[in-house]
Amino acid sequence: MTVTPIDLLASSIHLHQGGEIHAVRRADDAGQDGWQLTAFHAKTGADVHADHWEIHPEAEEVVSCLIGKIRLYLRPERPGQEEEEIRLMAGTAVIVPRGRWHRIELDIPSNIMAVTLPRGSRLEKRAGA
Repeated sequence: MTVTPIDLLASSIHLHQGGEIHAVRRADDAGQDGWQLTAFHAKTGADVHADHWEIHPEAEEVVSCLIGKIRLYLRPERPGQEEEEIRLMAGTAVIVPRGRWHRIELDIPSNIMAVTLPRGSRLEKRAGA
């Protein structure tokens, strides 16, 4: 097996049960099985779907700010509660619980990495966004 560098900002890394790991171009990652590691540079709110909530019903998700400064919001679990805000600076991460709606907003352009089991993931437009 030839070992070569992988452009993390253009690829997704798929971690398969049984220990295999594959890198695929981001455009070709649909339908891949297993855990997915994705890193990307976000310049605007559109790059992080800031106007949408996201959920991963099959697994928890690690969201890490590699470079920059971001805010991760957890949607209230019950009516009347406030959104929970978690501030992430470069080199920090948070584990989003399985099945918890969340979203990201940028404080400055940032490099972000996420690891999750994407099967069943959904986006939902934020009310008033």
